[in-house]
Amino acid sequence: MLEVIREHAQGKIAKIILALITIPFALWGVDSYLKNAGDGPIVAKVGGQKISQTEFAQALKDQQERMRAALGKNYDASMMDRPEMRKSVLDGLINQRLILADAAQEGLAISDAQLVRIIAGIDAFQENGRFSQLRYEALLRQQNMSPAMFEHRVRQDLLMQIAQDGVVRPASLPRSVAERLMRINEQEREVSQAVMPVEQFMSQVKVDPSAVKDYYDKHPDEFKVPEQVRLEYVVLSAESLMPQMSVSDDEVAAYYKGHLTQFTQPEERQASHILIGVAANASAAEKSAAEEKARNIWQEAKQNPANFAQLAKQYSQDAGSASRGGDLGFFARGAMAKPFEDAVFKMAPDEISQPVRSDFGYHIIKLVAVKPAKTRSLQEVRGEIVQALKRQKAGKKFAESAENFSNVVYEQGDSLKPVAQQLGLQVEQSGWVSRKGGDTPLLNNPKLLQAVFSEDVLKNRRNTEAIEVAPNVLVSARLVEYKPTSVKPLEDVATVLSQRLQRQQAAVLAMKSGKDALSQLQQGKTPAALNWSPPQVVSRIKPAGLEPAALKALFRLDPDKLPAYTGVENAQGGFTLLRLIRVIEPATLDESRKQAYAQRFSDMLEQEYAAAYLASLRSKAKIDIKRESLEKTER
Repeated sequence: MLEVIREHAQGKIAKIILALITIPFALWGVDSYLKNAGDGPIVAKVGGQKISQTEFAQALKDQQERMRAALGKNYDASMMDRPEMRKSVLDGLINQRLILADAAQEGLAISDAQLVRIIAGIDAFQENGRFSQLRYEALLRQQNMSPAMFEHRVRQDLLMQIAQDGVVRPASLPRSVAERLMRINEQEREVSQAVMPVEQFMSQVKVDPSAVKDYYDKHPDEFKVPEQVRLEYVVLSAESLMPQMSVSDDEVAAYYKGHLTQFTQPEERQASHILIGVAANASAAEKSAAEEKARNIWQEAKQNPANFAQLAKQYSQDAGSASRGGDLGFFARGAMAKPFEDAVFKMAPDEISQPVRSDFGYHIIKLVAVKPAKTRSLQEVRGEIVQALKRQKAGKKFAESAENFSNVVYEQGDSLKPVAQQLGLQVEQSGWVSRKGGDTPLLNNPKLLQAVFSEDVLKNRRNTEAIEVAPNVLVSARLVEYKPTSVKPLEDVATVLSQRLQRQQAAVLAMKSGKDALSQLQQGKTPAALNWSPPQVVSRIKPAGLEPAALKALFRLDPDKLPAYTGVENAQGGFTLLRLIRVIEPATLDESRKQAYAQRFSDMLEQEYAAAYLASLRSKAKIDIKRESLEKTER
């Protein structure tokens, strides 16, 4: 149990943190965020708290990046302009405000010490089993995040998780209800299908060119091409300055001496244990019985130490380690419950402790091995130090150059060549960029896009101001070529549009034909030209390729009179007829399947409790959404 709880807690926290570091924070530096996130126009008020247009734009950008990563080539940037998507993102921000306010009211908090311990324990930030500040900063830098911003977000996410866990954790169904749901879920039905595809009716439809033109004239927005620009731009970044930085041996040695603890791996110990579990609130009699059992096992282990692993497999109630003979692996201080840890770090190798009491019960512990504290040599860490020092110098150089960069692109606003020549930068060319962005991620920053499409750039042909698109990354751009908003000519879209209209009309015929056939089947008649598929057995958890709508319709059929028939529109626009042949009730479920179902139902209940918790918070809060800001499409 000790290991299970440790792994569960750390695993859940790790997932939260790793999720955070896969979301680029590429709109502004932390200083800009902390100072300006609440300034400017607002999109909503939650109680007395404001959600600014700037924060909303950042949340939209985060969601956009998540969807881009998840969907790949199927990603459509226009999805973020849909009102339902924008409202979903805003609802997420509102929910965050509500949960954090509730956490504060309940006195919940994440201390600095807790935050440090949590982040330091994440494998992604470790080297050789120990937290590495260099790796931590490098990983965050790859995602354009600073440690301050990341830690702020981790603290908030953990607080929200703790607040919600307090509500949703005790989720379980009565056994009778759970078993009824299990049987419903496991029930199988034998079904045959007859599909009426849209293609079957295409030849019956003729689309007149006048209908195509009429649709084109009435729906011009569908054929709009947004305004676009091609740009030239220059980038000043700390990362790009690193190759110019040099580091001496003396500097490396001084850094090593001043950061020695950073390169020291603490002592670790490997232990095995046998746990006799007993709850912290158990009765005195229960605690006494558990202690007596533990002492008997300890005596047996002490008499024959070589059998410790076998005894752990036989008696230990820590399911996670019992199968491995009680082995918990290596761990440093701070990883285990304090009474357990205190005992382990006082023991000698191969020593077996008397029962040690913790909140989980009584532990009989065997110390297996000790890894003494070790400091990596200067030679081992030289590469890391050189990179860290170069990064420091590049950051300093960037800070020194940033003001000059900003001044030159503004004062000599009719060209980017002067700033490129002064600072040794390259003037780069972009592809076509719309108000939604383009193929160059660096140019997709909302503030930069806003500047690019401003009158000063489009009409006056001046450089944009120097804009921070990520921490320690400044960009200035200017117009090379402009394409105004246009509508695709009818001749360019006529063929595709004609095919679309033809398919729409064919789908109407398929639906009518399918419903007519269904009516005949339900009356006991046999429609002509139905091609029924071979029967197949499906269930709610094994649909065997049956579409969700069809599966839902199938399980709504009354099985008292068979065969039974139903039909639904399919995903291709045609019509699918379904014939229910027989119902197969499930056999008795084994215990492992029951436990799996119980866990699934528990998860579902937790989701419902979480939704109810949020609904309760929303019902008690005054929420004012500025609809005009929410519905405005950012182009």
